[in-house]
This record gives sequence, C-alpha cells and structure tokens, in this order.
Amino acid sequence: MSEKRNIFEEVSGPGDARPAAQPGLIDKGRGSGRRAIRAWQVVLFVLVMAMILVGGLTRLTDSGLSITEWRPITGALPPMSEADWQSEFEKYQEIDEFRIQNQWMELADFKVIYWWEWGHRQLGRIVGLIWAIGFFAFLALRKIPTGWTMRLLVPGVLGGVQGAVGWWMVSSGVTTGEGMVDVASYRLATHLGLAFAILALLAWNIFLLGRDERDLMQARRVRETKLFGLSTGLLHFAFLQILIGALVAGIDAGRGYTDWPLMGGQVFPPDAALFEPWWRNLFESPGLVQWIHRVTGYLLLVFGIVIWLRGRHSPNPSTRFAFILTFAVLALQVVLGIFTVIYAAPLHIAILHQLLAIGLWTAILNARYRSAYPQSASVRGS
Repeated sequence: MSEKRNIFEEVSGPGDARPAAQPGLIDKGRGSGRRAIRAWQVVLFVLVMAMILVGGLTRLTDSGLSITEWRPITGALPPMSEADWQSEFEKYQEIDEFRIQNQWMELADFKVIYWWEWGHRQLGRIVGLIWAIGFFAFLALRKIPTGWTMRLLVPGVLGGVQGAVGWWMVSSGVTTGEGMVDVASYRLATHLGLAFAILALLAWNIFLLGRDERDLMQARRVRETKLFGLSTGLLHFAFLQILIGALVAGIDAGRGYTDWPLMGGQVFPPDAALFEPWWRNLFESPGLVQWIHRVTGYLLLVFGIVIWLRGRHSPNPSTRFAFILTFAVLALQVVLGIFTVIYAAPLHIAILHQLLAIGLWTAILNARYRSAYPQSASVRGS
C-alpha cells in the first residue's frame, strides 16, 4: 500500500531542478540600444527646437521669401560666385515683396536675408539626415526595442511632410502682381503647429526611454487619471494658443496695439471687422487676431491655476514638482507676452517669447508624463 502524500507536495522527480528566476525579461533582447536611442532623440529634440527658433528669427527679419525656389537637393549649396548671387537677387526682385516693400535693397542687403532662409532650410536638411542615419543604423543593428519601430519612424516621416509644408507656406508669398508681401498666416500656423507636434513626439520618446519597460508597466498601474486628463487638456489648449500666436506673427498683429490691458483705449479693438466675409477677420484682422491671442492667454492662465491647485496634492513628489514648474513657466510666459505687446514685439523679446513657448510646451508634456507614469519616492531612500 502506497504512502499518503500531501496535496501541496511538489510532484517532481529526485533529479529535477527548479529553473532559476530570470528578472528583466521584458527589457531583454532588442532593447539593449535604449540608452543610445534616447541620446539620439535628445539630439533631434535640440535640433528641432533650434529649427523653430531660427524659423522665428527668419520670420521676424522678413527673410522667409528670399529664396524663391524649392530645391531640396541642389539648394543645399549656397551661391558660390557673384554671378550666382546676382541670379538669386534677380529672382527675388521679380516677386511682390521686393516690388512693394524692399525696392531699397542692394545685393549686400539681400545676402543678409538670404542667409537666414538658407540657414533655416539647411538646418532642416541636417535634422532629416541625422534622423535617417540614426533610424536605419539602429534598425540594421537590431537595437530598436520591441514595439518602438513606429514610434521612431513617425517623427521622421512628419519631418519630410514638414519640408513640403514649408514650401507650401513660402509659395503663398512668392507671387507677382498679387500684392502679397508675406506668407499666408494660416499656412505659417500649420507649419509651426507641425513643428511643435514633432517636438512633442520626440519629448515623449525621451521621457519613456528614460525608464525601463518593467518600471513603466508598474507605474502605469497607479496612473493619476484626473491629472493626466487635465494635463492633456492643457496641452491641447496650449497648442491652440501656439497656432493663434503664429497667426499674430504672420500678419504682424503684435505691433498693432501696444497698450495693455486695453486695446486702443477699449476692451474690444475698434477695427476688429475689416474684411468680408466676416470669418476672414479671424485670420487677417490684426486687431481681432491680437485680441483673441490675449483672451486665450488669460483663459489658459486660469486653466493653469486650476490644474496647479490640483497637481500640488499629488502623492508623488516628482509629479507635484512637474505641475508647479508648469504653472511657473506659464505665468512667466503670460508676463513676457504682455511685455512683447507693450514694446511692439522687438526682435529679442519676441524670440524669447517663442523660446519660452517651447519651454512651456515641454513642461506640460513632462507633467502629463509624470501623471501617466508616476515615479513614487522610495520610503527607504527618503
């Protein structure tokens, strides 16, 4: 008769050995390039940020229409002789911006605005090249973590689209006999909006690549859903304000009214309705566009206060700090926006306003990430 056995006794032979636990399998294999990929994404983020700032300076210096052709390959080389420079200048002399606004220009003056636009386009080529080298190198070496191929591909594809959108924008101002001396403001807004979208994708990749997948999976279980939703709303609201800011820049609306908090001594600008049909004023009336930008800024600040008050109660110190930082940058941006208006958008203040917009955009993304993947403080470490 066989012996009675405990129902919890392991049914294994005497020679069987239990396999040892192997931690970290989630990040094993093709994830070994995680740190290098993150560094590559940081480089791209810095370059795209530089692209936005150089693009802003190109707009503020009225240099964007100096190159009247789109030559993605051959345009990488600037004019190499005086004859080449003269040829480029003659092309510029044919468009409305020169005929109406810049007839005073000599070749030396033209070279200044040409270099701004050429530098902006050249920087775009560099961004595309660094993306392509990095992506295909990591792909060939099989270093891209599982599930990350599309995440790394999309910014590059959008970068190519951005080049086409950039020419679509410039072509709206390269006209003869139509009276255009600037690019279409709504096309400028599209161009800037896409740049900020690419910047957001790169920033999100950088945040996620800063922690391993196992850590992210654990953090996602304690997501602060309410803060994540509020920060997502703030991100969308800030994006809208960025687009409106591009409309302001596109028609030089920031220099129309320099009094604050009133506009021309009134709460509502006196010349808001200049065009027919009425909807054109939303894009082309300097007074109305600036008024919308102001009001949206006030509403954004109020929304930011609500989110800050909510975020400071997060149980996670890093999340609390992220929301405090976001509100601080937002408040500073509102103050800087007021100074930009009062001083009629001089070059140094206007570009600082744009730089701080990038800072605010990144701070909101960071707060959103911290609420989506909270990083709890260690009791033992504290």
